[in-house]
Amino acid sequence: MNAGGTRAGTAVGIDVGGTKIAAMRVSAGGEILARETLPTPADDMAATLGAMVQAARTVLDEGVRAVGVGAAGLVRYDTGTLTFAPNLAWRDVGITAHVAGALKLPTLTDNDANVAAWGEYRFGAGRGAQDMLLVTVGTGIGGGIVSGGRLFRGANGFAGEIGHTVVEPGGPLCGCGNRGCWEQVASGHAITRAGREAARENPHSLIAQIAGGDPNRVTGPLVTEAGRRGDDVARRILAEVGRRLGEGIAGLVNVLDPRVVVVGGGAIEAGELILEPARSAFREAVEAPDHRPEVPIVPAELGNDAGAVGAAVLALEGLGG
Repeated sequence: MNAGGTRAGTAVGIDVGGTKIAAMRVSAGGEILARETLPTPADDMAATLGAMVQAARTVLDEGVRAVGVGAAGLVRYDTGTLTFAPNLAWRDVGITAHVAGALKLPTLTDNDANVAAWGEYRFGAGRGAQDMLLVTVGTGIGGGIVSGGRLFRGANGFAGEIGHTVVEPGGPLCGCGNRGCWEQVASGHAITRAGREAARENPHSLIAQIAGGDPNRVTGPLVTEAGRRGDDVARRILAEVGRRLGEGIAGLVNVLDPRVVVVGGGAIEAGELILEPARSAFREAVEAPDHRPEVPIVPAELGNDAGAVGAAVLALEGLGG
């Protein structure tokens, strides 16, 4: 629904990730009025559904008119069914039916990056841009597309799965089953993998020191910490991931022609250590950079709240009447 269709009242937004479930009561103006966070029992979908309902009940009040859910994976928007989650063992889960039945409220379920894109479009870094691309860079890569002021979902609700474009045939195995997906070379996966290799090859490096000498303890945030502390190896890793990120964004801009590209997700904690190499690679790879308006690549503004805020407001706009 167009942003102008916002209803009065509040809604609950639930952002379901692989490690945590965030539920927030949100006003029509995007203000967070209450929040609850619970761990995700990722290996048990029934327990995950129960935790979602529990978190939502904690923030509910009598003014709530709808519930919105953002879930990582392929979501049939028309039925609210999560059909496939590439990095979790969740298949054919009727999220909308379960949550609506438990809470007795109109419920909408969409892809997690879609709802985050809506949050950034309405209240964050995409405000005022009727055509916007959100690229979420965390463990993997997700995408949300706003076109003409509306979310673009495609024929089945599966649009925006940008992280699963094969860019390196025969490359690292992805959770979706393919090899060499974009998210394997330009996300937290890539940072962690390269950081562990660097710790093994350079046992006296700052990365290895922070990890206590155990390469298997290296994570993306640890590499980012080393980079911020001036470690050249860490900075090279982040720059290479930024380069691959920028190249992929260039291809998407060629296809979608957005006004702005908003980059969110946990990996963006590295800030300009990733974003500046991404912008440089983007300018080199995008078609006819000197003959098109500049497309800014900017950090997201809502952080980890974007998904729950976007889900709540999307539900309020679509279901709150």
